[in-house]
Order: sequence, then structure tokens, then C-alpha cells
Amino acid sequence: MLTEKSAKTPMYQFIMDDIKGKIAEGILKPHDPLPTQIDLARQYNTSEITSRRALSDLVQEGYIYRVRGKGSFVKENAAETSPKAISTIYFAQRNMDVQLYNHRFFADTLAGIKEVCEENGTPFYLWDIGPNYELPDDPNAGIVLASDDQFDLTQLIKWRDEGRRIVTVHFYYPHLNIPYVIVDNLTGGYLATQHLLSLGHERIGIILTGASMVEMNQEFSLRLQGYRLALSQHQIPFDPELVCVMDNDKEKPEMGYEGFKTLMSKKDRPTAIFATSDYKAFGAINAAREMGISVPEDMSIVGYDDLVMSQYTYPNLTTVNQNTKKLGERAAEMLLFELQESQGKTLKDEIVPRLIVRDSCAEAKE
Repeated sequence: MLTEKSAKTPMYQFIMDDIKGKIAEGILKPHDPLPTQIDLARQYNTSEITSRRALSDLVQEGYIYRVRGKGSFVKENAAETSPKAISTIYFAQRNMDVQLYNHRFFADTLAGIKEVCEENGTPFYLWDIGPNYELPDDPNAGIVLASDDQFDLTQLIKWRDEGRRIVTVHFYYPHLNIPYVIVDNLTGGYLATQHLLSLGHERIGIILTGASMVEMNQEFSLRLQGYRLALSQHQIPFDPELVCVMDNDKEKPEMGYEGFKTLMSKKDRPTAIFATSDYKAFGAINAAREMGISVPEDMSIVGYDDLVMSQYTYPNLTTVNQNTKKLGERAAEMLLFELQESQGKTLKDEIVPRLIVRDSCAEAKE
């Protein structure tokens, strides 16, 4: 049984080694109950997330088992058959674009993963899958996979069948039974539209990204659904004339600029616009200024993403923060604490975004 902790030993590992020692010495016998994660945290003067990591890894290494509603117990023939705990977590993406990590979605996601990994003494790295779809050569690695709508699903199925430990973010594939964490984009679209409706706007334009209204990726399709849901709850008919879809591979201010001018060319102009990214919102504000339309006095504009720049634009941009730090935290927690105990059920979580109200919206004129 351990009595001292080395300065280099992570606390979760110290707890695990202490419990393993008690099992080896017969102090803890098969089917003996263990303290709860709350009691362990108090006993070792640490956080609950650390004690939960210790218990979860002891389950993965085959030393203990859990009974829902009753607690954790010492296993018969401890550590003989169970898979090893996750050694390292990688944030993996295909053909990694370094510039992409300046975007708040990815920057905050990485910060969330890193925080959980540091708390639990788990190394964390970025990994470029590349054109050949190569994962790290480590069967005990945990992979947070940032896929897209061009991702080769046959590779994902192959990794699943190989038993690779993967949680997808950004996009998800429920039919593959692969764990995922996503931002609730429907709620995000709803929050943006509801805010404009609460200010009395009824003619609300929306600028989206895609090839057409029916050819959009998951993110923008769900934001459109949220927009439509908010309108329907206020008994406002959906008007396709107020939908502008811009086709581009990347989000750019020019898309919002052109989209704004398209909507302003309508006979019955909108009084507010939901631009489904901050980049498009920046372009819309520039177009409004060029056309002599004052924001927010004559036109209210809401963005999406809460980029750092959005709090410095004139006017400061009302937008939707996707809460992706929490997304990263949950992805790491699933890999470290929940994957082994899912028992064939699909692990999933949806992160609720937040509306950030600033100065780019005002009440509708009568």
C-alpha cells in the first residue's frame, strides 16, 4: 500500500496504484465495495474529476466493476482480461488546415480537451490523418475526430470494427454507433431568430452557406431548421424569398456582403438578418454601410460563432457562442471515463449554445 506520492505521479494514477496495492495485499477482496468518487476525492484531497478518472481507469484495466445505482466493487481475477486505459488523446483531422485553428470553434474545443487531459495526466496532441486516413499506431489512443461532409465513411467503419476508441465532433453519424458530441445548431438558429422576433421583427432574412436550400451540410441545415421553428412558434409563415444561400468552400465576409445586397434587392425588404456565421455578418454590415443603411437603427444583424473580432466591430456584433470549450471537455471525458462502460449503447451529447447580445440589433420600427 502506498504512503507517499511522487511529485511526478498524476493524482489519478496515485489513487489507482494505492487501490491496486490494497487489492494485491488482500486488504480489498473480490466484490468488496470501493468509496464513491465523492468520498475518494475527499480521502485523497483532490477533485471529483480526478477520482472519477481513477475509478474509470480501474474499470478499464480490469481491477473493479460497477453496478448502476450501487457503486464500484473489486473484480474477481483483477486485471486479467480487460483492455488498457487510454494512454494519449489526439485531436485528429483530415488534411489539417493550420489557419482553421484560429477559428473559435476549434480553438475553444482544443482548450476544453487540453484542460481535461491536464487534469488527468493524459498527453494530448494534434494529429493530421492526411489523404491516406492514417491514425496513430497506438491501440490505446483516444481519438477526438473532427470529420466533415467529405469524410470517407468506409474508413470510419473500418476504425470502428478495429475497436479504435473514437468520439466524433463537428459532424456525427448515428447509424454507425460511434460516440459523438455536437453543438445543438438547431437551438443556435432558434436563439438567433427568437432574439430578432423578441425585438418585433417579422421580416427576417437569413444568409446560409450551401449549394441550395436543400443542399447544405449538417450545421447550416440545422440552423435553418431553428430559424423556421422560431418563425412558426410566432405564427409567421416561412418565406423562401427571405432565404439567401451562398455557395463557397469556406466562410468569407464576401458571402455576407453579396447575400445582404441580394436580400435588399427584394421588393419587400427584411428589417433584420440572421447571418449564419460571423464572417457573413461582417460582410453584411459592410454592405449595409455602403448602401447607407444604419445598423442597428435601420437593420438588425445577428451573427454566429462569437469570433474574437465580433466584440470589436462597429457596432459590436450580437452573435451565438457555440460553447465549444464544453464540447472539447465532453469529448475528452467520454474517452477517459465513459467509453468502456457504454455496453454497446451509443454515447452522445449535445452542447447548448449561448446568445451573446451586443449592439447590432434594435427594436423594429413601427
